[in-house]
Amino acid sequence: MTTRHAACSCGQLRLACDGQPVRLSLCHCLECQKRTGSVFGVQARYPRAAVTIEGASAQWSRTGDSGGTATFHFCAACGATVFWEFVGMPDFIAVAVGAFADPSFPPPMVSVYEERMHPWAYAAGALAMEHFD
Repeated sequence: MTTRHAACSCGQLRLACDGQPVRLSLCHCLECQKRTGSVFGVQARYPRAAVTIEGASAQWSRTGDSGGTATFHFCAACGATVFWEFVGMPDFIAVAVGAFADPSFPPPMVSVYEERMHPWAYAAGALAMEHFD
């Protein structure tokens, strides 16, 4: 069984996720844009029983465009959001794919809220690549 590890920037808040995610999604909603500081958010959803959490998290809850409430868990030391829980889906935990810091992580299966997508978001592959030595 594959175990993937996610963590905040300072490493204080850590997750071990067993097996494969049941859903990988890319979200263009305005709230995910604000939460990530990027133009979209990417989540890997796991069964709660497959996730082990270590470290302390601060929490913040909000109601999304769909009407559901999510509680976000972030590190109080470095501020990085690592995971969140949905009130209507108590058996699952969503993990920020960036928290895995693994370029080989599987790609998203679905894209949502595309009506709020930055028109250039999918053109990133056409940008000139800058290499750092």
